[in-house]
Amino acid sequence: MKLQEIEKILENKNIPITPMRQLVLSEFLKTNHSISLAELEETLETADRSTIYRTLKTFEKKGLIHSIQENNTTQYLFCHDHCDEDNHHDYHLHFFCTECKNTVCLENINFQNIDFPKDYLIKELKFVANGVCKTCLSTMQ
Repeated sequence: MKLQEIEKILENKNIPITPMRQLVLSEFLKTNHSISLAELEETLETADRSTIYRTLKTFEKKGLIHSIQENNTTQYLFCHDHCDEDNHHDYHLHFFCTECKNTVCLENINFQNIDFPKDYLIKELKFVANGVCKTCLSTMQ
């Protein structure tokens, strides 16, 4: 993806543009599965762990990415345009492949119409399924 497109995404989320934010966003745009802090640290060898972490937290706060706990590790996934600083609309299934250890969003399986009790304030929902992804499954057969 071109640098101008990355800058536009950051601008649309009101995230000040820095070289580190451009690098981290570029990594998210290259993949269709989750990324952990450790994976980013390995990929961006010259980057400082705490700077990457702060970047992830900024992205999460601004609705650019969402996080999910998987195998005692926080994984981050790219959000959609309708997520923002006030609301993450993450009402879809996450699928963790037990073979390749990747987590992906299965947005065609969503939970938007759940009827919650009126006297509860739900701030976050996490839907995770474990199994074997289609890529790993095809190599097993």
